[in-house]
Amino acid sequence: MHADAFDRFHQAESRLHNLDPRVKVVVTVLFILSNALLPDGAWSAFGLCWIALLGANHLSNLGIDFSFRRSFIALPFALAAVSAIFSPLGTPLAEWTLGPLVLIPTDYGLVKFGSILLRSWLSVQAAILLVATTRFPDMIHAFEHLRVPAVLTTIVAFLYRYLFVLTDEVMRLLRARESRSATVAGQRSGRNVVWRARVTGNMAGQLFLRSYERSDRIYNAMLARGYSGQMRTLNPHVMKSSDWSFAALSIAIILLLQLTGRF
Repeated sequence: MHADAFDRFHQAESRLHNLDPRVKVVVTVLFILSNALLPDGAWSAFGLCWIALLGANHLSNLGIDFSFRRSFIALPFALAAVSAIFSPLGTPLAEWTLGPLVLIPTDYGLVKFGSILLRSWLSVQAAILLVATTRFPDMIHAFEHLRVPAVLTTIVAFLYRYLFVLTDEVMRLLRARESRSATVAGQRSGRNVVWRARVTGNMAGQLFLRSYERSDRIYNAMLARGYSGQMRTLNPHVMKSSDWSFAALSIAIILLLQLTGRF
């Protein structure tokens, strides 16, 4: 199993790593919410948000550009908002004819699209930093302390835990398929696209059946061990004065960002 795929940065020692996970979760959620509430075109506020993120990266001892380098993977999803460029509001900047379509970009649309792009980019960086500096069990317990519904936290915890088990199961199925498919040197195994689609469908069905059977065994094993619906942890999660100070400072910075974007 590769259960440490997302945990390789958790061993670092830093001010951010040692913070109470509840503080990190609350501050991250407030930061993302603040970005969503900033007016379109608040470029100075967006710039200050990025500076705040660079400071948080510095506190994590993972490199000042840690989240920046990893955030570009999410930008293609933000490009789904490209239609905002052609908003009917604002002053037309050009006119493009594509067959029966007439596209007219406007200045309002460009500002709208740029703001959406920056909001999503900054929010992804904050989420990356949270995941990189907080162990997943601690994050789940932080959600529980913050009164997130237990059903939701349990589902997320089991999804994370057994995602790696299912990944290994898929790898075994792929190896079994490769070992049963005659190959010629330099060519891919298997036959045509229809054959591959049928085999892939059978593999998906097998994975579903194995996952269902495994979930039943796991549930019975947990009941036999006294599971009552609450995840246990060895970390006490006691708020210290430094945690309260960091939370207060972070909230003050977020309020300052809101004031900068509105005035």
